[in-house]
Amino acid sequence: MGDHTELLRNSGAVEIIRAWPDASICHGFIGRAGGVSTGAFASMNLSYWVGDDERAVDANWKRLRSEVPALELVARLNQVHGNVVHAATRDTAGLRPAGDGIVTAEPGVMLGIFTADCVPILLVDAKRKIAGALHAGWRGVIADIARAGVHAMVQLGARASDIRAAMGPSIGQCCFEVDAELGDRFSNEIEGARNHTRAGRPGKAFIDLRAIVRDQLERAGLARANIASVGPCTRCASEQFFSRRAAGGKTTGLQMSFVGFAA
Repeated sequence: MGDHTELLRNSGAVEIIRAWPDASICHGFIGRAGGVSTGAFASMNLSYWVGDDERAVDANWKRLRSEVPALELVARLNQVHGNVVHAATRDTAGLRPAGDGIVTAEPGVMLGIFTADCVPILLVDAKRKIAGALHAGWRGVIADIARAGVHAMVQLGARASDIRAAMGPSIGQCCFEVDAELGDRFSNEIEGARNHTRAGRPGKAFIDLRAIVRDQLERAGLARANIASVGPCTRCASEQFFSRRAAGGKTTGLQMSFVGFAA
């Protein structure tokens, strides 16, 4: 499956982009519209850990679950910008361990990843009903969270050749300008990253995170045709998606991306 430009949204106020038409895969990249949070968190912030009013976050979750009832049980993480991947079950779904990847082989357990510019990656082996969700910021990309996530799914019984991946709304090369030293680090430490890095202003470079992640997923065993990229640059579309860069580096809300198989 190649890049997508057509966005499939639900009929309610909550906007959800979906990558695959297969109804058996419960998944989506949720936008920032349709909630009750205000200010920097307006409006569908689903994170309790960024300083938003807990009552507003509760209300947002209630609205979301009325639209997507399968999200009653969502396994989440304490995301730390690394490459640690955890396996979730019904018994462990509420623990929120430190890490940046989560996988499951249990239908009914949904996996949630939170972002505001980093790349959310959803993974599925639909034949074996094994799912994964990864949070890939620049540190996680350098640490190859993509390979770690695929490996964790394979450990649960998935086959890399049958895994499909979808990368969601995240900062694009157009807006991900970093110090040239970091651009050099990408080029030196990640195979092929130089092809996805270009010079910016003096002392700066622009990096295409999604393109680098796509290459990493291929090296982990996925077919290129099974890797999709959906949604816009979050900074360019900051009215639709939370973006830390658009907020000038200040605290902002987080959107959730989710995946799993119904029980």
